[in-house]
Formats: sequence, structure tokens, C-alpha cells
Amino acid sequence: MCERCWRSCGRANDDKAAMQRIKRAIKSYARDASARLLLPAAAKAEIRRDRAGLPLKDAGSQRVLAALMGWLCLAQDKSLSADGGVARDYSLIKGWASSYPETTGYIVNTFLDYARRSGQPVYRERARRMANWLVSIQLPGGGFQGGKIDSTPVVPVTFNTGQILLGLSAAQLEFGGYLEPMRRAADWLVSTQDPDGCWRKHPSPFAAPGEKEYETHVAWGLFEAARIEPGRGYGQAGMANVRWALSSQSPNGWLARCCLDDPTQPLTHTLGYALRGVLEAYRFSGEPDLLDAARKTADGLIRASGEDGHLPGRLRSDWSASVDWACLTGVAQVATCWLLLFQHTQETRYRDAAFRANRFVRRAIRVEPPLETMGGVKGSFPVDGDYGQFEYLNWAAKFAADSLMLEIDLNDSTEANTSQKSRARELG
Repeated sequence: MCERCWRSCGRANDDKAAMQRIKRAIKSYARDASARLLLPAAAKAEIRRDRAGLPLKDAGSQRVLAALMGWLCLAQDKSLSADGGVARDYSLIKGWASSYPETTGYIVNTFLDYARRSGQPVYRERARRMANWLVSIQLPGGGFQGGKIDSTPVVPVTFNTGQILLGLSAAQLEFGGYLEPMRRAADWLVSTQDPDGCWRKHPSPFAAPGEKEYETHVAWGLFEAARIEPGRGYGQAGMANVRWALSSQSPNGWLARCCLDDPTQPLTHTLGYALRGVLEAYRFSGEPDLLDAARKTADGLIRASGEDGHLPGRLRSDWSASVDWACLTGVAQVATCWLLLFQHTQETRYRDAAFRANRFVRRAIRVEPPLETMGGVKGSFPVDGDYGQFEYLNWAAKFAADSLMLEIDLNDSTEANTSQKSRARELG
């Protein structure tokens, strides 16, 4: 609408701010349209593909899982920094990125899980390479940097250290020899924690300032370290953080300080982080109120999800959608949490919601060439959504693989139980 038309409606004087918003929106749209004209052909093709909707065909958990792991191997091999870490992403505009310490940290766990499942030792050795690289970049105080390996400033960051602690703990259990770097990371987290359980001293320079409830995912790293090294205060520090985060949980399960950049409409990605941390606190302590708290948040996320498994990329405090695109990372993370809740409660609504979400993610993943995108998971669906725009993210693939492995295990367990009952009836 032009300004003359707007004034003819008699509303401009009543709401000049609205007029300015419209002008900004028009300028933004014009910029976006201009930028789209300059996009590479592959990016334009992917927009068209996604705007046509998800394919009806689902390639299935086993085939998609193999593709995901293949893409993560490629991301390790193609990292611009060629250091044993995993490239942050493959961009349809910029190509492969350099290694990302934070997410390489917890990708170690996924590779070790897949190595055991598949019986292929190559995944175990790749995990060892990742862990060795992480040890080589640990900062003098025990913490780890934020951002990619070539990002600046190079400063210790709470969240990234907690995610790498997950990988160091898993590497210590699998290989041995990682106890000292694991201790140094965990000790640094304990020493930098505030008395109320929050971490405020070492925020990421790549996120908006403010307290972060999704750092319950850091607490999970401490729980894993505590299982290896009890008596060093790791478990207590982790529990203190989870208790701090839940102190402001709303009755409907909402967490008000749970986003990288906009707490009024957090990403489902960061909500998934927070929920997993609470679930791991329950698994560590067995305290029933923690399971109740996790269920409140998980139930809100079920209300936000669609029958096709779609989960909006950002949500408001009443669990309504604030965007129409999906954050595929968040969908996979939340699906994993729902599956874990099904294991704890046997409530089938959690399992069914997770299966729908996993199917949504599977249908968004290509299982055919080109290699750069085969098995990769986009930041957003459609690909031009605001999160990880035009990028295939290593942590999205990691979380999708984790969720599919858990789904396969649950299906195998159900089939085994059904077969066992059938044999019992036949013998009966």
C-alpha cells in the first residue's frame, strides 16, 4: 500500500509508528527480492523444491539414518580447517565452513553410538579424531571458545564448554586417556557458576546478552562427568543450574529466558536444549518433580505441533506459532525428548508425537545426490526460513540421527515384545 492510499484511509495520523513499520517491511521485502535474484541456482532450486511442500514418500528410518551419518562424515572430511573437527555447515551460497568446536563435542557421542550399532569401527575412529582435536584446542583455564575455530574473539564460553564436555566424557568412557581434559572443563564450569546456579560470567559473544535457561544442556555435561568422577561437585553444580532454570517455569511449562536472540519468541532448538537438560537431571537424580517439570514443557510442545509433525521454528509463551517455518534441528531435538518421556512414562502420546515429528524431518532430507546435501539437514524448512538460512547444519544432522536411533530401538523393542507375547500364547 502506498503512503497516499494509507492517508486516504484516515489512519496515518492515528498510527505513525504503524506507517513506519509498513515502510520498513516494504524496504525489507524489496531487499529480500533483490537478494533472491542474486542467489546461486542451487539455492533457487531448493526454494522452489521446498515451497512445493514435503514429498509424500518417507525413505524410512534406517535409510535416512545411514544418509545422515554419511553426511556427517563428509562434513568432517570437507571442513575448511581440515583439523579433525566437523564443518559447521554446508551453505548453498558459500559452500563448506570450518570446524565448529561446540557441536563437534556432542557429535562425538553420536558417532560412538552409531559405531556400536552398526559394527563399523570407522565411526569410532572418527570420534577419536574429533576428541583429539578438541583436546588440542582447550583453553588454558579449561574452557572452550565459542563460534567456529576461526571465529574471533577467542574467549571461553560456558555453553560451548558444556557441549564439548559431553564428548570428552563419552571419549573417556570409550577410549580412556581423556580424564584430565574432562576434569579441566568440568572444574572450569563449577568454578565459574554463580551461587544461584546460573552461569553469567562467560556468555557467548555470538548470542544476545542475558541469562539462558537452555544452559541446562550444560548441566547435562556435568552429569556425565559426575558419573565418571563422583565427589568433585559436578552433579551438584548441574542440579543447581536446572533448579535455577525451573524456578521461573510457568504453570503451562513455558521457559521465559530460553533463546539465543529473542526470549519473547524462542527457537524450538533452544527449547529442545532446555527440555533435554531437565530430562537428564531427572535421569541423574530420580527426583519426580523434575519429570513433572519436563512433562509440562513437553506437553506445551505437543500442543504446538501439527498432525504432520510440523513444529514452528519460534513459539510464543502460550505455545502458539510466531513463524510459519520449521526449525528442523528443534523438531529432531524435541522428538528425542518425547521418546525419552515415553520411555519414562509409557504414555503413548509422547511416542506418537515423536514418530510424527521424525517423519516430518525424514521427508525433508534427501537420500540421493548431490553428495553435499545428501543426508544433510537444513536449518529451516523451507530452506529460506530465518534459522540457518540456506545452510545444512552439522548439529541438525546429529540430532536427527540421535532421534532416529532412539525410534529404531523403540520399534525393535516393541516388535520383540510382541513376538515374545505371541510365542507365549502359542505355547500357552
